[in-house]
Amino acid sequence: MFGILGLGFLLGMQHALEADHIAAVSSIAARRRNSSDIIKHGLTWGLGHTLTLFLFAGAAIVLGKAIPDDVARPMETAVGIVLLGLGLNVLWRLWRDRVHFHQHGHGDGTIHVHAHSHANEKVPHERDAHMHEHGFRWRSLLVGLMHGMAGSAALLVLAVSQAASSFYGMLYVVLFGIGSMLGMGALSTMIAVPLAVSARRLTWANRAIQVVIGIVTIAVGGLTVYKTAFA
Repeated sequence: MFGILGLGFLLGMQHALEADHIAAVSSIAARRRNSSDIIKHGLTWGLGHTLTLFLFAGAAIVLGKAIPDDVARPMETAVGIVLLGLGLNVLWRLWRDRVHFHQHGHGDGTIHVHAHSHANEKVPHERDAHMHEHGFRWRSLLVGLMHGMAGSAALLVLAVSQAASSFYGMLYVVLFGIGSMLGMGALSTMIAVPLAVSARRLTWANRAIQVVIGIVTIAVGGLTVYKTAFA
């Protein structure tokens, strides 16, 4: 039994490294420059993921039934739609804050060309986002909750079939969730370093990283929607 529980912890860490999880946390972290804040977003995602797993898996273990496929698939589709939204949001913010050039002239015939970015404008939403950065990260929690609902079907099958009792089944889920939180914390740390360094020193590199994150997130989201809703 301890071997099964240990396996649950290790599978939880591996579970955090799935493509849709990496895409979700990367897209949330893409606009941030503080390493500790990015890591906190990843851990908050893991918390939401664990809470949903505990709720759904716990109910399934107690009832002795897993989530039906006709319920699990729409949940996966919803996760794909969320990923599409996150990826598009990253690209839209880059486009909105893009640097472009203006030309203006003076009465003496002198013409000046200067760079301008919409990131310098006072956008209320951006100010609110900065203020909320130091509070609880609700957006990351909600995305984690969504992923927990979508990813619980396969976990439930294993937990229900291998657990000797409801107690051990629930313990399996808890260890799986802790493993996923630690895995996401480690992943967020790796994501935070290039984003934080490039944001402070290499603006062009930071924007390139954000473009890649946005495109990959859209691709993963689109593939998820296709597989679960149309394939």
